[in-house]
Amino acid sequence: MNPIYQALSELEKNNGSAALCTVVKSEGSTPRHVGSKMLVYPDGKFIGTVGGGDLEHRVLDEAWMAISDGQTRLLHYNMADPSRGDPGVCGGQVEVFVEPILPAPTLVVIGAGHVGKAVVHLAKWLGFRVAVSDDRAEFCNPEATPGADEYYPVEMGKLAEQLKITKRTYLVVTSRGSSVDALGLPNLLKTDAAYIGVIGSKRRWATTVKALKAKGVDDKLIAKVHSPMGLELQAETPEEIAVSIMAEVLMVRDKGTGKPMKSEKSGTL
Repeated sequence: MNPIYQALSELEKNNGSAALCTVVKSEGSTPRHVGSKMLVYPDGKFIGTVGGGDLEHRVLDEAWMAISDGQTRLLHYNMADPSRGDPGVCGGQVEVFVEPILPAPTLVVIGAGHVGKAVVHLAKWLGFRVAVSDDRAEFCNPEATPGADEYYPVEMGKLAEQLKITKRTYLVVTSRGSSVDALGLPNLLKTDAAYIGVIGSKRRWATTVKALKAKGVDDKLIAKVHSPMGLELQAETPEEIAVSIMAEVLMVRDKGTGKPMKSEKSGTL
């Protein structure tokens, strides 16, 4: 098997990140032919080549940016005159397509009660990698809360020590009370999580905020939290609440507005 394809298979298996760089157009004299590939990892390592030299260095830089921002890139290079900024003197032109290979986003349900279980089921159906955390081990296992990929039976405040939380991690706190949240949230607020939501009423969140401030937690960190979390659907059952929560998560992930798609000015389709 081609080493790059084998490496892509390993990425899928290990939920890893990389950028696949492919020569998609080559005219005239160029270092590599169409179809040449290079797989670039976040740590600087890479497999394969798209031409070496300055051309490859430029593509590597774009690949690392693609891993960071998740955006594809179509790069065009002339290979004629380095004095004009060209990455070579071969005389031809080359285009390289850079595609970020990113793992499924991870949604962490913290608190495996009725709502937490419903969120696990829905998030998995929506394509998230799902982790469950609860300081009560009897709730945090495949038998009690089926469907998750990982289980972390630890206190909320210690979760960041065991689970790598990145910009592709969404934290859904469905814990059993404000006191649990006040103890566990400070460490989570320091992470790069893309979303931190906390279940409960406005009164419960106000109580938690007061406790967090008493601990010296910065207002800017507290402002990262979505609470009460979810979109207003008048949800009541655990399943309905899970829909509300995941609707907000998707809105944040995909930069939606949460507004009705039906135009307010027109009743027509």
